[in-house]
Amino acid sequence: MRLTDYTDFSLRALMFVALHPRRLPTIAEIAASYGISRNHLMKVVYGLSLAGYVETVRGKNGGLRLARPPQEIVLGEVVRLTEPDMALVPCFDPARPSCVIAPACILRRALHEARSAFMAVLDGYTLADLVANGRDLSALLAR
Repeated sequence: MRLTDYTDFSLRALMFVALHPRRLPTIAEIAASYGISRNHLMKVVYGLSLAGYVETVRGKNGGLRLARPPQEIVLGEVVRLTEPDMALVPCFDPARPSCVIAPACILRRALHEARSAFMAVLDGYTLADLVANGRDLSALLAR
């Protein structure tokens, strides 16, 4: 299973904002700290804002802040939002014609169970868990 850059950037942006609860980090600052595209991150932050994970503050001293406490932001929820296609194989996609062996396919069942287990693990973590080692993370992100 591979997550998209969009999901990766979403999770990392949330982590960065959670690490700085007393100030408003900017998109430019987050992009520079991670060495990622500012333009791509703008799209990510827009999506996180629409979903109610971050609030954007405009103006000279503007930036981002979490819209909810970090312990209420569940990783599995964010991944489900940012990964619209969790179809591991073509036969998971309802828009595609069914595979000829689908009625007897154990592989499909095994992959479905694996995807469910993957998401169950992510559902066991919150944003607060990801930034529990905040001092170490902040030191690595300081640029």
